[in-house]
Amino acid sequence: MTDWLHPSILFIFGAFAIPFLRGKVRQAYLLLIPLVAMFVVASMTPGTYWTYTFLGTPLIFGAVDKLSLVFAWVFTIAAFISFVYALHVDDPGQHVAASLYIGGSLGVTFAGDFFTLFVFWELMAFASAYLVFASRNDAALAAGYRYILVHIFGGVCLLGGIILHYMATDSIAVRAVDHDGSLAFYLMLIGVIVNAAVPPLHAWLTDAYPEGTVTGSVFMSAFTTKTAVYVLVRVFPGTEL
Repeated sequence: MTDWLHPSILFIFGAFAIPFLRGKVRQAYLLLIPLVAMFVVASMTPGTYWTYTFLGTPLIFGAVDKLSLVFAWVFTIAAFISFVYALHVDDPGQHVAASLYIGGSLGVTFAGDFFTLFVFWELMAFASAYLVFASRNDAALAAGYRYILVHIFGGVCLLGGIILHYMATDSIAVRAVDHDGSLAFYLMLIGVIVNAAVPPLHAWLTDAYPEGTVTGSVFMSAFTTKTAVYVLVRVFPGTEL
């Protein structure tokens, strides 16, 4: 396979057309994006795609193997089901946020380097926060504010761990990190288990999900924690903690 299309492109760039569509056309469009994404995933073969060099460091947007394909199938199927559930929603902002959110999740899934993973990781955080704020009441605003603060904390921990990991290894390739008890190891682990809602770092989930929109919480339950589980499997296999 010489050509490869990143499925997150469909969701991220496709999101910008959503506000200009109405009625049945918008509904059909919302279902078409995940269907095309599923076709793209079905056509993939393992390999490395979309590699670029930035300041002498390779950035890999398409690292495809059996593990990433399994989660890509889960996320594209979940995207289709979630959009079916959200077809009745007449708020284009929620659909845009959900589409960006899914794109971020798929971006993490196929990221071959930690910098790319972090960028998509943060896209997920801010896009999903809108799905809490979209309820537009005082409880939702407060919960959304706490939600974004928690995820900023997790993101800062992850980024700090990535920087320390790069300084120690001179590599940002996404791979299993050494269980050496280093600060880099624990910072990256904390950043991931915050999103995975691992106790005792799980309170944000029970705080934010009930205050989000009904359909928004459906999307949130399918992507944030599951993407974190993917990173745990990929980066921290065998970690007893």
